[in-house]
Amino acid sequence: MNNMSITRRKFLALLSSASALPILGVGRAEASKTFNADVEIKLTAKSDKVSIFSGNKTQVYRYQGEVVKGEAGTLQTIKGSYLGPVLRFRKGQKVRIRFVNQLSEESIIHWHGLHIPDDMDGHPRFAVNGGEEYIYEFTVNNRAGTYWFHPHPHGNTAHQAYMGMAGLLIISDREEQALGLPSDEYDLPIVIQDRSFNRDNQLQYIGPSMMGMMQRMTGFKGEQIMINGLSDNTLSVATRPYRLRLLNGSNSRIYKLAWNDDSPLRVIATDGGLLENPEQRPYIMLAPGERIELWVDFSRYKIGTELTLRHLPMEESMSGSGMMGRMMRQSALSSNEGFEVLRVKVNKRSNTRLSIPNRLSQISHYPSDSIDKHRKFKLTMDHRQPGIDHRSFSMTEVSEYEVVKFGALEIWEFQNDVSGGMGPMPHPMHVHGVQFQVIERSVSADYEAAYEDVQYGYIDSGWKDTVLVMPGERVKLLIKFNHYDGMYLYHCHNLEHEDLGMMRNYLVKR
Repeated sequence: MNNMSITRRKFLALLSSASALPILGVGRAEASKTFNADVEIKLTAKSDKVSIFSGNKTQVYRYQGEVVKGEAGTLQTIKGSYLGPVLRFRKGQKVRIRFVNQLSEESIIHWHGLHIPDDMDGHPRFAVNGGEEYIYEFTVNNRAGTYWFHPHPHGNTAHQAYMGMAGLLIISDREEQALGLPSDEYDLPIVIQDRSFNRDNQLQYIGPSMMGMMQRMTGFKGEQIMINGLSDNTLSVATRPYRLRLLNGSNSRIYKLAWNDDSPLRVIATDGGLLENPEQRPYIMLAPGERIELWVDFSRYKIGTELTLRHLPMEESMSGSGMMGRMMRQSALSSNEGFEVLRVKVNKRSNTRLSIPNRLSQISHYPSDSIDKHRKFKLTMDHRQPGIDHRSFSMTEVSEYEVVKFGALEIWEFQNDVSGGMGPMPHPMHVHGVQFQVIERSVSADYEAAYEDVQYGYIDSGWKDTVLVMPGERVKLLIKFNHYDGMYLYHCHNLEHEDLGMMRNYLVKR
């Protein structure tokens, strides 16, 4: 029984659920004999200790990877980091990943942003217990871009991710390679996370106290910024262009990022890959789960120059740190005051000169006159229960309103109008199994003044899978459900909100 992909207990629980739909695909405990994988990786979730600071080692959860088949460069570890390996795939590759759970609790991996079958996506109904395995087999269908993977067991996603279970997944394709963008050591992952540690160097998370309950409602915020799972947030660079791949891997913290010398940020890609053209912003809004790629040319700086990428002060109602946040003062990193995120030192000379391409990619835009349906979802906070349309998560429940026809082109509108007595809170909304286009944002009159503080930091022109919906805001997305049928999730990527129930299933049906 230990190698079953879904336990008997869970199987019976699903069958006995009065609102449950039939189980849509069951992951395999054995590899398919007909799936000829180009790449095979063993990925183990385990408890471990790492040296983050001097003194005592820190107890973490982590992913440990091993290439079973394929090129050694498919998997790259970050030395000294609690984060999982960086996985590098090419579009069109067939991938097999054997997930081995050595934790004392159930878990499953979600491949954030990928177009893959529903039983490969990491839905919590497929979570496996400690000592069990889950076999993923899928073809890489996404465009070149920065994606990532993290745990997705219901009710425990936030804690497992906080303890270190996350990793980057980078896809390349011919279109991207033809552009001559910075590569190898000049193509750098930047995973931004906030964490809290006690005097013994151990991670501190939410406790059972009243304070802990409030931290769950607002989303946990740590007291120290970690870059790529390391306490040293200094990056040494040469006088040449770089490609920086930024991921907000924090549980709930939203970043408003800008250079300290007021240099504009030049954006070349978002969640779903390259933009059509580079875009320039004075600052960038980056919510949990979102990715952004920057072209940064350090050739104009003198050797010895130090720069900082900072989180700029945010208006209180936009940061989610209203009255409850003031009461708790849970973090020394105040979103209302700003703080340093990344330090850059220019200390190497390079004669390499590259020009940023004027044209990056061809993005297909859906025709607006062929919309099949316009769905509206209210993001609700009913007392202590986050939800969507006042509904909480149920493992296999799908309402009639959440059934989507395969191949349909729809508008999904997320409405963050209701505070539910908890004060205004932002919600980064993630839709599994698709990439979408943001077609419209609007804000209520009560929040117009505060909205000025964030609106110039959005990059809405590319492909996205996670979108930030601020208090008082309504955001319309254009989504085509033409990849796979089956049951997928949509939820808030504030991981504490997700665990508390701001998550629902939707069903793509032929």
